[in-house]
Amino acid sequence: MNRQRGLVERTLGSDMDNLIQKRKIILGDEYDDALRKLLMSVLKKMGGQPRSKEWGVGGSQELHALEVGIGGRAVLVESESYIGLSITGDEALVEEIAGLVAVHRGQTGLS
Repeated sequence: MNRQRGLVERTLGSDMDNLIQKRKIILGDEYDDALRKLLMSVLKKMGGQPRSKEWGVGGSQELHALEVGIGGRAVLVESESYIGLSITGDEALVEEIAGLVAVHRGQTGLS
């Protein structure tokens, strides 16, 4: 399956006080355990703390979702069959996380 990586969607959201730009980035395949471990390592080094964790199955799709708090902000890490491993949240924070993952993978950017 050919998946587009990088910018997936951009929506305007609210954090109760002001409007923030949200972004979702697909980092890679949902079955890439090395990528998942690397992402968790990056989040931990950034001071990330798990807030909530969910798992579900619908038909042939499986979804794992983890909300991580980092410095008063939150990102949602999702691993979904046929979609991939993604991070969603405040645009600047998501881009920082994706950049750190890419650097640690030896890449110059996301494809």
